[in-house]
Amino acid sequence: MSGERDRMQDRVQQSVQDDVQDKVAVLIAGPTASGKSALALAVAERVSGVVVNTDSMQVYRDLRIITARPSAAEMVRVPHLLYGHVDAAENYSVGRFLRDAAAALEWARAQGRIPIFTGGSGLYFKALTAGLAAIPPVPPEIRAAVRARLDASGPAALHVELSRRDPVAAAGLRPADRTRIARALEVVEATGRSITDWRHKGMPPLLDAARVGKIFLAPDRDALYRRIDARFDAMLSAGALDEVRALAARRLDPLLPAVKAHGVPWLVRYLAGEISLAAAAAEAKKDTRHYAKRQFTWFRHQLADWPRVDPATACEALMRDIGR
Repeated sequence: MSGERDRMQDRVQQSVQDDVQDKVAVLIAGPTASGKSALALAVAERVSGVVVNTDSMQVYRDLRIITARPSAAEMVRVPHLLYGHVDAAENYSVGRFLRDAAAALEWARAQGRIPIFTGGSGLYFKALTAGLAAIPPVPPEIRAAVRARLDASGPAALHVELSRRDPVAAAGLRPADRTRIARALEVVEATGRSITDWRHKGMPPLLDAARVGKIFLAPDRDALYRRIDARFDAMLSAGALDEVRALAARRLDPLLPAVKAHGVPWLVRYLAGEISLAAAAAEAKKDTRHYAKRQFTWFRHQLADWPRVDPATACEALMRDIGR
């Protein structure tokens, strides 16, 4: 299976190299609630494209409403790939995204469609155009042992342990960052090497960064924050609470990404009777606004050459960029 995936990725990379068109793909990024999905749909309809999810939360089938996946009506207008294809019990990784994206690229080219990658996960976009380090799988028993220690002692204690065993990785992590501390410890226990060492080799990029149309939606901050708040209220009206109730009933590992999706932990606390719905909604909105702020910062530092465009003019800007 892994050999076939490698061959598929090689075919995609060769296709990118051989393609003589102006642009081989379109990349649409931006903070949450900035209008990325609507823009991707509009572009796809104009250029006969296929929309490819590039958001780490919209991959989970359990979370359609709370992650603001495109609606069923939108998804029948043009093909959409990599939405809702992963169970919440799985820990979807950037490496797996690259493998899935390679298959999506091959499908798009076979259909004669332009792939339009859209989402808010900066690491996914960076991996598409810069590649990714390949870290060996961590045995389940090691992962379980690390997470048991995390639950028993807390992230600060494990951060101290990581500082002894992998000081380079620890130096780049906040002592409260449960997920990344656990991941770094798992890797050093499983491989005997720092997670930073593994980042020096791995999967090559799927796309030539010089041959893609790319854009970062940069709306006015205050308007974006109002949109975030209004969208969360709309999610609640559309059934987000039932969606979270079903997820909570599965009693999954609290470190799994799906269980930590924006809004989910606060609504779980409401369902447990710990806080009011109003308080849960207020905290979920605040977390999402903070996340949007971090997305602005991350892209500014990590992908500084991406054009930052107001959503109102983004479609025409992209059309010019890809020569349409």
